[in-house]
Amino acid sequence: MPHDLTELKVNTVTKPAGDPAEELTADVCVVGAGIAGLSAAVEARELGRTVVLADALPVLGGQCVNSLIGLFCGVYGNAPDYRQLTHGIFTPMFEALAATGDIAFNRRHSMTVAYDEVVLSRWIENLVYELGIQVVLGASVLAVDTDDDAGRIRATTFATRHGRVRVRADGFVDASGDAALAWEAGLPCRVPERTIWGSQQVRVENLHEEFRPEPAEMVARIKENAARYGLPRLDGLAFFFQGRDWAVLNMTHVEAPLEAVRASRAQLEGRAQADRVVEFLRREFPKAFGEARVRNYGFPGRRQTRWLAAVHQLTLEEVRSGHRFEDAVARTSWPIELHDRVEGYVWEEFDSDHVHYVPLRSMLAPGAHNLVAAGRCVDGDAAALSSVRVMGPCAAEGFAAAHVLDLARDGSVHDIDLAELRARVHENIEE
Repeated sequence: MPHDLTELKVNTVTKPAGDPAEELTADVCVVGAGIAGLSAAVEARELGRTVVLADALPVLGGQCVNSLIGLFCGVYGNAPDYRQLTHGIFTPMFEALAATGDIAFNRRHSMTVAYDEVVLSRWIENLVYELGIQVVLGASVLAVDTDDDAGRIRATTFATRHGRVRVRADGFVDASGDAALAWEAGLPCRVPERTIWGSQQVRVENLHEEFRPEPAEMVARIKENAARYGLPRLDGLAFFFQGRDWAVLNMTHVEAPLEAVRASRAQLEGRAQADRVVEFLRREFPKAFGEARVRNYGFPGRRQTRWLAAVHQLTLEEVRSGHRFEDAVARTSWPIELHDRVEGYVWEEFDSDHVHYVPLRSMLAPGAHNLVAAGRCVDGDAAALSSVRVMGPCAAEGFAAAHVLDLARDGSVHDIDLAELRARVHENIEE
């Protein structure tokens, strides 16, 4: 039958008075859907808790998918044994990616894991959907309702393009990367005294891997020609995926402001800088990159911006000495990697058997009884944090955060049974 186009009526509406919010209720609200928040949400759901997972981006995966990082770092120990230091979500994830050939292991002194972020993105989305985790995307923290006398967060209101969403929960995980939840709750946070630079990653394709330059040769050529191409960073790497014609470029240094207008400007400047990097590679290494074209630009990559001022600030000395905390919940052997100067960064590797730890105390705010931080917003001095902000320990922290809230229930995250917590997270802290 012919379709009657007049059947579809159009209504005229106005915004309701009072700007009502959508109301959600859950056992756990996780703010931030990167590797730390995802790990927390998945583990909380596996524990039988109802979960709301909110993120400011319009998609899941945070930086591990959307900033084109290209590598999982800090999951494994150093050569020659390459012990797996973080398990949890990585076990099914790596199995799934390996089954389709979308993962590759780079065995140098510090082991990294390359992955196809498109395939990983769908794996994450399917997992979250199948577990019945309630998702709120494009959601920035707007306000936090607190009970100051009880030291508890009661609800968080998010701003979205569709209107406000208020989430009431018994427990909260701040895995926002910039401590957005803690900041809006009025909790003390830390910021570095000078810029810790982020990166604008890009994926380039149509490459010839057999002619890829050695890292030392690439760095030497950058230093020699940086002024000519307008490159502020005097080093960088191209992460080739073995057997494919593409690589992820990590060769820029971009500011990571916490102010909206400056952050938007930094994103545009970062992409212009990335274009100059591609031009440099085409001209200076034509056999490998002469036909390179940009497949996609990642969202701005941010390393260290603002983080929680916790009960304990992890120190550089504790990282270097491998201090084992009674309340350790995560570990890694990743080097000190502090990007606090535009032209380069500190890279301090550790011995083969070295491991250092993150204590629960570095994830808890004094006086806040139902909040746990995970990922880039756990507490450390700038150098210590530069080693534990990578994806291996971030996932372990998210895993632990779910168990801390499960053990605390209506009580305080500061008063849980540490022996029971150690038993639950033992794979991520024990030999």
